[in-house]
Amino acid sequence: MPPALASLTDDRYEGNIFVLYGGNGSLVPAKTSLAASLTQKKPALLVFYLDDSRDCKQFAIVVSQLQAFYGRAASFVPVNVDTLRPDINYPPTEPGYYYKGLVPQTVLIDQAGKVAFDAAGKVSFEQVDDVLRKVFDLLPRSESVELKRRSVNEFSTELRQ
Repeated sequence: MPPALASLTDDRYEGNIFVLYGGNGSLVPAKTSLAASLTQKKPALLVFYLDDSRDCKQFAIVVSQLQAFYGRAASFVPVNVDTLRPDINYPPTEPGYYYKGLVPQTVLIDQAGKVAFDAAGKVSFEQVDDVLRKVFDLLPRSESVELKRRSVNEFSTELRQ
């Protein structure tokens, strides 16, 4: 049996990119739909991707970082573009409505259902963070404390009497 080779720098399929490269199996399948997010008046971040795209593999890390900070306040809806049918005219409540034929593509829809951000290619954490800060009416990064990850799975081994 040949060894399993996964790489961020090629266009081979190795499995789901969010699990393999983003370290975040909670993104796929999406916890909610775009339609449900719009009904709840909750911002939604659509991420159009392919599992066999080097750019998408590298961008999966950024999406996971964004979810760490905004995952409770916004809906994250990753969409594998292989599941979209080109012969269908999708309504605005479906992700296919916003897809422009490129991957990765990131679309942020605000609480009012308006597109606040739409970019193709690997965008930086800071670009999306700036828009999310506007959507949530948060201070700009220059006036705010630096976002830092909280440690997880921490426990104390100290015994007390």
